[in-house]
Amino acid sequence: MNDGASELSAPEVKGYMTREVATVSPDDTVREAVDRILDNNHNGFPVTDGRTVVGFVSARDLLSADEDAPLFTVMSDDIIVAHPEMDVNDAARVILRSGIQKLPVVDDAGNLVGIISNTDVIRSQIERATPEKVGKLMHTLEEIHGVATSEERREVRLDDLIPTQARVYADELEGRRYELERGLAEPLVVIDNPSASGEIEDDGTLVLADGHHRVMAAHRLGIKEMDAYVIAIADHVELGMEKTARKEGLQSITDIEVVDYARHPLVETTKRFQDE
Repeated sequence: MNDGASELSAPEVKGYMTREVATVSPDDTVREAVDRILDNNHNGFPVTDGRTVVGFVSARDLLSADEDAPLFTVMSDDIIVAHPEMDVNDAARVILRSGIQKLPVVDDAGNLVGIISNTDVIRSQIERATPEKVGKLMHTLEEIHGVATSEERREVRLDDLIPTQARVYADELEGRRYELERGLAEPLVVIDNPSASGEIEDDGTLVLADGHHRVMAAHRLGIKEMDAYVIAIADHVELGMEKTARKEGLQSITDIEVVDYARHPLVETTKRFQDE
């Protein structure tokens, strides 16, 4: 097996951080910072002098401070920062162990380029198309069908995809929309199954194995192409998921039903436990 998935780089902070960062100046007053927190629902800001991070001020720092005091007198100047190329899992460990909620992200020159929060870290762990997931699927295809596989990262046209999931949930689409609008969405996982005829002009089938909610959120946003891990099969095989797609009448992503009248089963289960 050509396990290209094992060569994929680990997810980095730059893939999940927010690039548009609200900041305050060291000379701003406590009252000005409080007003911004109330207006924007923030719980704190990096304090910057130009583009350089010189501190961080949280809502807690402002609670007992005089409203006319400049922020440089109340801010924390012993701050922890992340680098854009830092492994997002390492950033998660820092956030967890330090008890902070946000890490300013600075480049090699010390300039602020983003911020990553505990929410961003959690999002990075949910339904992530990890190299391990891709590698496991490649191994499964080889074991079941006795074919060679390879993997590559490329853009795929959404109109070319054959879905293998008949429905998605509207409430989960909101989360995927958030990710897409901020450039946080993980790549799709697609299987490139060559044509059974073997004719060169027949491009075969692109089967969507993972990422149906991401695809439908992208479709609603008018996005035409998405980044994907594409698992190429050397010879045509009859995939079980393709049989299921045909049985469900799934020929394109427009055949996927968006369920507006029910929440995701995991959400329902969680709510039921809370009610009990």
